[in-house]
Formats: sequence, structure tokens, C-alpha cells
Amino acid sequence: MMSQNEVSEILGLDCEARYEYFLDAVGEEREIWILINSDEHFLKLHSEDQGGFEYLPLWPSEAFAEAYAASESDLKAKSIPLPQFLNRWLPGLEKDAIEVGVFPGADNSVWITEPADLEQDLREELSRF
Repeated sequence: MMSQNEVSEILGLDCEARYEYFLDAVGEEREIWILINSDEHFLKLHSEDQGGFEYLPLWPSEAFAEAYAASESDLKAKSIPLPQFLNRWLPGLEKDAIEVGVFPGADNSVWITEPADLEQDLREELSRF
């Protein structure tokens, strides 16, 4: 279990460092965390960058997802097993033209990536074990 200090410290890292942390953690734990509302709909965020696009925010553990959701009473963390995420979620996001926002930070910065790029990075990470 992570202390509040550790959570804050990692949330304070820059986007790239958080992305690396995400890949490591997911490689080890074999699961990804999203937020869902009471209707079981997953949280999707909208970015105004590059003409605007939607993305699915992801977290490497329940602690980080819950920290993000703390201000939203309707959201709860849900775990997705990595194989299911790789085989079903990423192709689905790709098809729906939804990007992936990996591990939003304390300052709300987030690493935005294409589902296919994240898949490649995750599979590379897995091949190291």
C-alpha cells in the first residue's frame, strides 16, 4: 500500500516520468485502472488541444485513480486486466478515434498517445519480463 506522500510525489513527476512509471507498474501488476460512474460508463475527458479530441484517462493503480476521483463523488476506480485491455479496449478506442491519456498528474498534465502506440509500448514492456 502506498503512503499519501508517495502518491503525491509520483503525481508531481512530469508527464514523461509518469508515463515510464505507468509502463513499469502495469508491466508488474498486469492491470490498468480507469474511472467509471454509477451507470458503469467510463470517464472520458475532452481536450481542446489540436482542434479538440476525446481521451480515456488511465492510471497504474487504484490509489492514483481514486486520488484523481476524490473531488467527483460519482466516480469509482475499476481495474481492467491487461490482456483484456490490450485485446479489446485498445482496438475499440482506436476504432472510435479515442486517444489515451496516461496517468494525469497533480497539475492535470497528461501524456496523450494513440491506442496503437500505447499497445506497442506495453507489449515491449511485457517482453522484458
